[in-house]
Amino acid sequence: MDIEDLQTFVAVADAGGVSAAARRLGVSKSIVSRRLFRVEAELGVQLLARTTRGAALTEAGITFRDHAARASAEIDTARETILPTGELRGRLRVAMPLTFGPTHFAPVLAEMAHRHPQLHIHTSYSDRFVDLIADGFDCAIRAGYLQDSNLIAKRVGPFHGKLVASPDYIEAHGSPETPDQLVTHQALMQGTETWQFMDGGKVVTVQPQGRFKADSATALAAAAAAGLGIAWLADCITHDYVASGALVPIMTRYPVPPAAVYVVRPPGQHPTRKVRVLTEMLIEYFKRNPDLWGLDR
Repeated sequence: MDIEDLQTFVAVADAGGVSAAARRLGVSKSIVSRRLFRVEAELGVQLLARTTRGAALTEAGITFRDHAARASAEIDTARETILPTGELRGRLRVAMPLTFGPTHFAPVLAEMAHRHPQLHIHTSYSDRFVDLIADGFDCAIRAGYLQDSNLIAKRVGPFHGKLVASPDYIEAHGSPETPDQLVTHQALMQGTETWQFMDGGKVVTVQPQGRFKADSATALAAAAAAGLGIAWLADCITHDYVASGALVPIMTRYPVPPAAVYVVRPPGQHPTRKVRVLTEMLIEYFKRNPDLWGLDR
């Protein structure tokens, strides 16, 4: 049985349909369908029941999916083991933040593509936290504070941020001096996150409240500059605003705890060599660019 056909079946099973799997694999739906047909024909059983919403695993498909996934992983590991040193091939799917991924991390992926001409790199840019397993990503790059999960994370560099507000907002509403005063102010947030601050050696946690939310740090920076509230933002987002005076750092006696940039991957015994190489390149990138996040700290 062809390993590519096996991998395609696993992709369809995990994606829940032919169309989603075709997008994930970067091939046409007809190719995916042909590969599925070959697998089912060779086994002599139906693995997937086609529905109006996609495809659902049959009982046989559920059993075969786990075996197929393990076999595919073993073949990938074997291929990496026998490849010449430094040579990478196959596909690497990476999820990156939309806000600063294209400007800060895309150059690393471009360099990786230059070094490894047989490697196919597919990148998805979004500020939402994607499900690496369900969406079929090899890894993701995330910045800030990691949420509790079963993902495996490797720190690759520092991440700096601060609280900011516009002069107009401060004139109209005042500037909070301590974390507990934040509850009386409008916070600009991506969701229902908590904010943390350092009070000496102690970490203080605050649950901010606000009526303006956006899943983009760039949009939150614009809202803060418009005087809508206070935002916790990365220095690379606020640098130009602070330099022009459109935003000013506030509550500087209580800095935010040190954060970081991580490569996260689905749980497993060992990362693939593609993920290891990307991680190493990002670590080196941060060493070469110590002021990557701006100069206004």
